[in-house]
Amino acid sequence: MSFKKIVQAVASATLALASNFTAAQENQLNMARGVTELGSEIYDLHMLILWICVVIGLVVFGVMFYSIIFHRKSKGYKPANFHESTKVEIAWTVVPFLILIGMAVPATSTLLEVYNSDDAEIDILVTGYQWKWKYEYLDEDGENISFFSNLSTPQSEIYNTQEKNPNYLLEVDEPVVIPVNTKVRFLLTANDVIHSWWMPELGVKKDAIPGFINEAWTIVPQEGVYRGQCTELCGAYHGFMPVVVHAVSQAEYDEWLSAKRADAEAQVAMASMDLSLDDLMSKGESIYSGQCVACHGANGEGGVGKPIAGSAIVLGDLTKHLGVTTKGVPGTAMQAFGSQLSDVDIAAVVTYQRNAFGNNTGDIVQPSDVVSYKNG
Repeated sequence: MSFKKIVQAVASATLALASNFTAAQENQLNMARGVTELGSEIYDLHMLILWICVVIGLVVFGVMFYSIIFHRKSKGYKPANFHESTKVEIAWTVVPFLILIGMAVPATSTLLEVYNSDDAEIDILVTGYQWKWKYEYLDEDGENISFFSNLSTPQSEIYNTQEKNPNYLLEVDEPVVIPVNTKVRFLLTANDVIHSWWMPELGVKKDAIPGFINEAWTIVPQEGVYRGQCTELCGAYHGFMPVVVHAVSQAEYDEWLSAKRADAEAQVAMASMDLSLDDLMSKGESIYSGQCVACHGANGEGGVGKPIAGSAIVLGDLTKHLGVTTKGVPGTAMQAFGSQLSDVDIAAVVTYQRNAFGNNTGDIVQPSDVVSYKNG
């Protein structure tokens, strides 16, 4: 094979590789560029380093294959025999050094930008739980707003009794809402095991580690719905822990904030009321679907957790049932929901469990009963 043919073959391979990269990007096999300025900068850095590695690979393998083909023993070539060449030593020290400097300069610039969370206008504390996220909007006046964000994909889709929708396993009951063109800082930690909060379109990926707080930030330039998920293997339902961010106008964000504050005040007022069985059952079913169904099953049949239908705890002493719900069971997947759910929510879900799935105890648990248990 002539040298010209080898060059043509290498050129053809390079073009094919470039074509494959373009196709991969179109099919979302490549890294996403993202909608934020930082996300675009990260993507450009990724592509720069990738192409540098491609060029290095082509040069190294090109020289290697050229030597194998044109300096093989069958053509009468004998191996060179030399030692301690000063020129070679300098070349293979200086060239890699210059390449590394060329890669380090843009990488350092981008990393400095990634870690620059100063001057944020909104701070959101993100806490990972198995298997959901808690978001707390930190207000300077102490009027913090917090809520849990749970997977809302129906069990019928998960168990293939219904056709899966386009956002399968990437939809939640309570999305994060942030205003556009505003610097938002995320403070990330975890309550149990290591999680990872990943939003590819926003250029954010940070581990949430118990006992530590990591920082990330974003400025979203355009309104829209952005989806991500936990990317740390955090347990049996790791794949059921999505992240959804709604970027809205400042006016819409202010309206949402006011509604959340009003809802929190309504929850406080409701805690002092006696609710009807129908109200408790309706709310309890909603809480069960969001918080309990993954472990205890859609029909209370159990799974990761024990069955609710016919459960000795559910059919037994109410105080013990409240204790398991609020304090959890150490060493098992049963979490302590006392700090995750409001008194109204706990009263509703306990009432629902004691009267659903054929249990039919007739017991009604009021929010005041939950308060009394906690204070007792």
